[in-house]
Amino acid sequence: MFWRFIGLGVIGALSAGAAAACTAPEPGAGDVEYGAYLAGECVTCHRPVGSAAGIPVITGLAASDFVAALQAYRCGTRRHAVMEMVARRLGDAEIAALAAYFGSLD
Repeated sequence: MFWRFIGLGVIGALSAGAAAACTAPEPGAGDVEYGAYLAGECVTCHRPVGSAAGIPVITGLAASDFVAALQAYRCGTRRHAVMEMVARRLGDAEIAALAAYFGSLD
């Protein structure tokens, strides 16, 4: 009985953690300078103009669309192995900062 109770507590904690990972930051609440700092990994694949091999341009993307896309990757409702891994490592402040940065570019 004791182990069953502990097991349920662990499952509940894991479920709560998964739900917290699927929260979305407020678009427009990001720090553009912090986003510029973080963007180095993104621009390895995402080019400023034109898409290559299905990799979309994210420069100039509306912050709300950027946040929604990363949110979907982070929660697993949008599938791409690399983007899911990247999105799951990012916190809300980092996603908001990246959204603000890429949204500020022409």
